[in-house]
Amino acid sequence: MNLKTRSDDLELLLAVVEFGGFSAAADALNIQVARISRSVAKIESALKTTILIRTTRRVMLTDAGKKFIDAVSLGLQHIQSAELDIIATGKMPQGKLRVDAASPFIFHQLTPHIHAFTKAYPEIELELNSNEGIIDLIEKRTDVAIRIGKLEDSTLYARTLGRSPLFIVASPEYIAQNGVPKTPNDLKSHNLIGFSNIKLLNQWPLKGWDNVIPTITASNGETIRQLALSGNGITCLSGFMVNSDIESGQLISLLEPYRLAGTDRELVNAVYYKSSSVAENVTAFIDFIKPRLTLQ
Repeated sequence: MNLKTRSDDLELLLAVVEFGGFSAAADALNIQVARISRSVAKIESALKTTILIRTTRRVMLTDAGKKFIDAVSLGLQHIQSAELDIIATGKMPQGKLRVDAASPFIFHQLTPHIHAFTKAYPEIELELNSNEGIIDLIEKRTDVAIRIGKLEDSTLYARTLGRSPLFIVASPEYIAQNGVPKTPNDLKSHNLIGFSNIKLLNQWPLKGWDNVIPTITASNGETIRQLALSGNGITCLSGFMVNSDIESGQLISLLEPYRLAGTDRELVNAVYYKSSSVAENVTAFIDFIKPRLTLQ
């Protein structure tokens, strides 16, 4: 196993551990399960030990596997840090970098860190564009896009940024006036806020619940958040948008016993063309932003 292959295999092994299974990792990375299985098998064969215990429902780390994963994670962090140090002491990334994301992600996750990024990489001319739906990177002249949900475009290279759980939320004022829904079926008697342009986003992660028929709709997630904060009804939004609202008590998380975890809508990836002429800028941006995201 050469060095590059070993590095790729280790990243796939870490993905299996991070996402809790081979299929989940394959979905997140938009690759075949068989490829991940081969990589894990190669590592276990090279180490002559079992790293993962596979069952029909989940995978678990052996004691040896846990020690190995901890060491690998730390090692990859050192490698990434060394790469950034080399960039910092050598030629700095420079030129235009066009980043696309849904406006709520830009508001809540990117803009708080842009000042620090431009200070660290003063030669990069950053352009942020917001689109609520999936765009064609070439058509929109975009270098890297942040996509939430399962990836479908196999021509793009993806870097996993993590998962952001979904929450069913409403304001205390709305709950005080309309009561707390005890089961998903109770939602039928409440005002529901949903998306007007992407119907898939009106599939709420609740056990035994079909597509929501919203009372109020909006095309923008931040608009929906503001409607919920203003007491207009109940909605479903990603944690990266509402975590601070829940912590501060401005929104209340509802129907927790019925909330499904691990759905495709939780996935957050950065996607780009690997052969891009601005690959160095893309790498610098993702490496800088990823550890600063507050997705959960």
